Amino acid sequence: MNLLLKTLCSGALLLLLASACTKHKFDFGSWEEDSVDTLSNLKLEHPCMLHTNADFTFVKAKVDAGASPWKEGWAILAASSYANASYAFAPVVKLIRGGGSREEPDPDNYGAAYRDAAAAYQLALRWKLSGDVAFANKAIAILNAWAATCTSINGDSNRWLASGLYGYQFANAAEILRGYSGWAAADFDKFKKWMLNIFYPLALNFLETHGGTCSSHYWTNWDIANMNTVLAIGILCDDQSKINYAINYFKKGAGTGNINNAVIQVFDVNGDKLGQGQESGRDQGHATLNISLYGSFCQMAYNIGVDLFAYDNNKVLALAEYTAKYNVDLTTTVPFTPYKNCDPVSLTPEHTTVSAAQRGTIRPSWELIYNHYTKVKGIKATWSQKFAEAVRPEGGGGNYGPNSGGFDQLGFGTLMYSK
Repeated sequence: MNLLLKTLCSGALLLLLASACTKHKFDFGSWEEDSVDTLSNLKLEHPCMLHTNADFTFVKAKVDAGASPWKEGWAILAASSYANASYAFAPVVKLIRGGGSREEPDPDNYGAAYRDAAAAYQLALRWKLSGDVAFANKAIAILNAWAATCTSINGDSNRWLASGLYGYQFANAAEILRGYSGWAAADFDKFKKWMLNIFYPLALNFLETHGGTCSSHYWTNWDIANMNTVLAIGILCDDQSKINYAINYFKKGAGTGNINNAVIQVFDVNGDKLGQGQESGRDQGHATLNISLYGSFCQMAYNIGVDLFAYDNNKVLALAEYTAKYNVDLTTTVPFTPYKNCDPVSLTPEHTTVSAAQRGTIRPSWELIYNHYTKVKGIKATWSQKFAEAVRPEGGGGNYGPNSGGFDQLGFGTLMYSK
């Protein structure tokens, strides 16, 4: 029985989610794929993706008091053209990534999605922290327009990057706004159906099939992006089976988004646990992207009571520390184990050393990792802390260039994750 069928069958046995909150943190150390009783009583209190109501209350008080570093993070958000009530959005009928190809002759237009998703998220943050409904109204207008306009995601294999990267971002914006009285219930329902009909099937298809390739043919960022989308849609739609599937994939999935496949080896270097990533030998642009995507995935899981940050002796932290050490200090070296994937054609030659390509890439990834491990857990995160301090205050979409890489993560970690 494949994972999809197992997920659907198990989902039919689960209790419907209630709106009450639980403070319990579930232990997944011994959870097996077919044993879902541990999750059957999971309750959600919305919002509970990247941010909770408690987070907004805390951050708003810091911003109102003019406390650092929140005031610096707020200043970047307030100055963003994407967090402006006059922002002009542009939904498309057919969202294309991988256009001009045999599969899709029409040209790419996915820039519209990453810009509008970033805007919806930033406007939602600005509303929650200022109380100005003009920002909420513009964000809702963006989400309603996309749900009413976009009918498909198209392109070559890159369409799976669109389902992964933009799906979880749109969902996170909606999760913040879902309690706003100005968003009609019928429109919110239409938006959820749009996420379920357009993004979810494509994300699940990628994780299930990898386009007919072997399990490690695709890079980690493809898997973890689509895992983010499945988890985010599961939370948005109160769908236990989707939440189960995404969390199970993090631990047991066939692809490279499984944290045990994403981290090739963990080294002990002078007491620092450093986890070499599957993309470490490829380039540092994608290696740092994976920190953004694992951070968001684990944060969403944590906010519904599942601590994946701690899984397998803090393996996500090991991956972050390896990546941060190599990118924040350009004079240092890191150990490396040769890596070859399951497809000899797609990875030639074999990776024999850490890649210096795009070394020093800056992404707004590090405040989330540093603050969770050091401030919440009391665990040393030496290199992630150095990178957080180097990037601080973190911005978001629009602050790291006009191309897609600058919008692959929602950002604003200094504002939202500082403790």
